[in-house]
Amino acid sequence: MDHLMREAVRYLGYGKHAVDDQTLRLIADSFQSLQSVSSRKSVYRIFDLEQADGEYIRFGSLTVRSENLGKNLRGCDKIVLFGATLGIGVDQLLSRTSKTDMAKTVVLQACAAAFLEEYCDECQDRIQAEVETGGRYLRPRFSPGYGDFSIECQKELVRMLDCAKSIGLTLTESCMMVPSKSVTAVIGAGRAAVKCHRQGCDSCEKIDCIYRRKRDTAL
Repeated sequence: MDHLMREAVRYLGYGKHAVDDQTLRLIADSFQSLQSVSSRKSVYRIFDLEQADGEYIRFGSLTVRSENLGKNLRGCDKIVLFGATLGIGVDQLLSRTSKTDMAKTVVLQACAAAFLEEYCDECQDRIQAEVETGGRYLRPRFSPGYGDFSIECQKELVRMLDCAKSIGLTLTESCMMVPSKSVTAVIGAGRAAVKCHRQGCDSCEKIDCIYRRKRDTAL
């Protein structure tokens, strides 16, 4: 089972339980469908991190109050604003499938989440290669809605990245993203190398999440 399949299984909540062959085939088919309809796009901008002491973070025209984000950015002097989407085709596929096959829709949702995360990791690898030329290393992605980093900050990130024009990503009044399989995040960059620059459970304090990666889990 490759990494993408394992991530889909994790999102489906199997944990340590064995996955039946039928589900594995459905996952494989779902990834094929997603590949055919997705239109992956991303955008990022790098700013000087003007302040990151305690609970206040300031960069560009934005001041954010978040202890969790401040902890994530400790030791950084640059900050990367990042946005990515799988495109509206994925939403359309999910909508069509939900009208005829809810079981497959659940699997498609899990696969889309894994597909988006893998794409974000690929983008972050490319950003890492850029900042590394300046002697910097990336921290884990941190998105609005994590911990005390307000989901309302999504509006400013989308505006500062000009997401509507650059990647076709917009927000509803309640900060829901359109297309839905999209993400915005901030990524710290500092002089000190860190063990992991991936988004994930190490950067999230919600330890009771059923989707949390467990070091002792082998899928």
